[in-house]
Amino acid sequence: MTQWRKSSHSGTNNGGMSDCVEVASLPGAIAVRDSKNPHAEHLTLTPGVFADLLARLKRDG
Repeated sequence: MTQWRKSSHSGTNNGGMSDCVEVASLPGAIAVRDSKNPHAEHLTLTPGVFADLLARLKRDG
């Protein structure tokens, strides 16, 4: 079973729903999904691409 995690920085929008994504470790990959729609498709990234994405998000904020 995949263990999904939310950021400790996730907040809520005006409707009370969580505004964040969830991530999960898969064999050789990182999965990313919308926390508001957990049964929809998820994005799968290699660990290197995921690290690059996080670095860009932190830099470009």
